[in-house]
Amino acid sequence: MLTDISEDLKKIFLFGVGAMAMTAEKSKVLIEELVEKGELTVEQGKILNEELKHNIKETIKENAAAKKAEAKPSVDEVAAELDKMNSDDLQILKEKIAQLEKNAMNEKESAPTEEDQ
Repeated sequence: MLTDISEDLKKIFLFGVGAMAMTAEKSKVLIEELVEKGELTVEQGKILNEELKHNIKETIKENAAAKKAEAKPSVDEVAAELDKMNSDDLQILKEKIAQLEKNAMNEKESAPTEEDQ
């Protein structure tokens, strides 16, 4: 009977050691899998971050180009372009300026004055 108890205690002890060994092995595998998944997630995050940076830079470039296209040229820029024009282009430009001056005078004459109000 004493041998049966010692054999049972031995079996219980060995069962505990085996369970601990299996738990350690399974834990190691599980931890490795979680680390791999975490690394994949970090890599995916880096890729998405780079894509967002690229998209933002492209949007900024497009907006800057649009703003530049909308901006009126400065007097210096216009003067520089005048130097490049031939006589036919200058004549067309003179006619356009005369028309704009005439329109401005007409608007000025038709605008209500302080006396009219």
